[in-house]
Amino acid sequence: MPNLALFDFDGTITSKDTFTAFVHFAMGSARLLIGKIVLGPLLVGYRSGVVSGATIRTSVSRFGFAGRREHALREAGLAFGRQVLPRVVRPEMLERIRWHQAEGDRVIVVSASLDIYLEAWCREHALELVCTELEFRGGRSTGGYRRGDCSGPRKVQRIRERYDLAEYPEIYAYGDTREDLPMLAVATHKFYRGRQVTTQGLEHAAHHQAHQR
Repeated sequence: MPNLALFDFDGTITSKDTFTAFVHFAMGSARLLIGKIVLGPLLVGYRSGVVSGATIRTSVSRFGFAGRREHALREAGLAFGRQVLPRVVRPEMLERIRWHQAEGDRVIVVSASLDIYLEAWCREHALELVCTELEFRGGRSTGGYRRGDCSGPRKVQRIRERYDLAEYPEIYAYGDTREDLPMLAVATHKFYRGRQVTTQGLEHAAHHQAHQR
């Protein structure tokens, strides 16, 4: 039986937050400026640890994408994938993905980032994808998500909906923030910020991040 390998995307496979980079890429400069003013209190709350990453992403998506034409956003996603993602993907993580594939493992990207730019990248690298999905109705974005922000415990929920974890002899999971800790907790091999950790080490990481910011 193959093993299962679960990879967070932003900060794990990549060297930067691609969600924020895509927002800047896809939004006009005027809308971006207004967004910084309108969403300013939420951004301050996020930096101080009062507002969650899921809340800020949901608010930014609603402000930035609501009413935008679907084909325009999908074109922006494809362009972002071609122009930006190759520059921010960590070569050592791509090598690790290739190692899992050579071993015959099932490799899945599990991300709070958006389907409109992750889908094409994952197809190119023969990877499965579980992620946040923008919602469209009548050819336009609602600004919302089809099934909520794919982060924290929801990552595990979405994984379990699609995969029977009991079928895999070993489960590898790779992450870099507290939003990834529930996913790492279900793995037999846990990698946090590039280092393999034990269950005790994972608990320490959770405690440390809870007191950050």
